[in-house]
Amino acid sequence: MKAGIIATELKLHAPFTMFGTITGIIIMAAFIQFRVPREISSALFWTMHPLHVLLSALVTTAMYRIHSQRNIIKIIIIGYVGSIGIATLSDSLIPYVGEWLLELPHRGIHLGFIEKWWLVNPLALGGIVLGYVISHTKIPHAGHVLLSTWASLFHVLMALDKSVDVVTTILIAAFLFLAVWVPCCTSDIVFPLLWIHKKEGETA
Repeated sequence: MKAGIIATELKLHAPFTMFGTITGIIIMAAFIQFRVPREISSALFWTMHPLHVLLSALVTTAMYRIHSQRNIIKIIIIGYVGSIGIATLSDSLIPYVGEWLLELPHRGIHLGFIEKWWLVNPLALGGIVLGYVISHTKIPHAGHVLLSTWASLFHVLMALDKSVDVVTTILIAAFLFLAVWVPCCTSDIVFPLLWIHKKEGETA
């Protein structure tokens, strides 16, 4: 039952993920072509990442509520861990691995829930509250995928120099795809559904 729900949700949300990846590749190409300063990428990362956490918490919480009973403590824990943990993986850890493997000149890891705890953590809690109220996930998930793509992208762009060869660009695109597809669908779909008992899934 649980595997069937997960497979269905992944199929329904695949177009959003593909669209997000395409937009990221386009933005990356534009930034490289026009030599946009790293400071702008940094500012955009610290805008997109907190918003990503907000929507991640919203969608994770909403997905759990759709398919389960409404235990408030469990909802808060799942919403927080699913947003902070997986958004950090998507926006910071996977991009940093790519930066490290590609030996980008300004590589670094940026953990929003620590560096800007006063912003990121309250937004996660706000997303949980919104997810408790909102009863659908498709539109928020679309926005979540875009924000995840852009946050991951700007993390990588902060590490770049002024010029990038074709091979590096292709590899960055591959890491961008991985950073979006796996964590986003895990956060929004797989993670909350893993905590649903069979009885809950049948009665939701």
